[in-house]
Amino acid sequence: MKRLRCVLAYDGTDFSGFQVQPDQVTVQGEIEAALNRVTGEDIQVFGSGRTDAGVHARGQVIHFDTSSNIPMDKWRFVLNNQLPDSIVIRTVEEVDASFHARFDVQVKEYRYCIDNTPVADVFRHRYADHVRFPLDVDAMQQAAHYLVGEHDFTSFCSAKTYVEDKVRTVYGVTVEKSGDEVWVTCRGNGFLYNMVRIIVGTLVEVGQGKRNPAELREILAACDREKAGKTAPAKGLTMWEVVY
Repeated sequence: MKRLRCVLAYDGTDFSGFQVQPDQVTVQGEIEAALNRVTGEDIQVFGSGRTDAGVHARGQVIHFDTSSNIPMDKWRFVLNNQLPDSIVIRTVEEVDASFHARFDVQVKEYRYCIDNTPVADVFRHRYADHVRFPLDVDAMQQAAHYLVGEHDFTSFCSAKTYVEDKVRTVYGVTVEKSGDEVWVTCRGNGFLYNMVRIIVGTLVEVGQGKRNPAELREILAACDREKAGKTAPAKGLTMWEVVY
């Protein structure tokens, strides 16, 4: 028995999230089905985190255990040959049996793309949220500074979350304009359900002049979801990198 770690990318548009769900098409479900076909084993996949329906990944990390004798240099080809085009295994390596894709994570990075043009770009609509009004990126960055550090992020997570401990450490939030795109990058030790999307939705309201940057400090302190902005659409969000 050996443990393999894979880095994968996927277009989350047509999936009901990463985690297996009954009667739903999910990323984990597709990978486990592919593993069953190539090994004949009933293999459970463990991911670094669960992405919601419609959320993408560039650097999702998984691990699984297998007794298969498939050569290491063939695993990537074999799996990609069995997966839909919307899921790609980028790397495969054997790791120590103590490695865990979820519990060993040190840093996660998510990036959110905003198409900030008067008319939406049809070729970006699957991967970016369209905001047609100009955004004040400097004001958004000022607001983002209040989120850095260890805080109770109750105001920035879905009211539907089952997690009781809502304290997380955010290492950095940056807002950058690149051409006609605005990118919000969040790095932290972990993120709550919808946390990054609510952060983005709130920062967009700052960028539109609907909120003052200093309000972010008050929103954090309130620990009240209703104080923060809207939840930005899933399609603009990508799990960019996971660091161990």
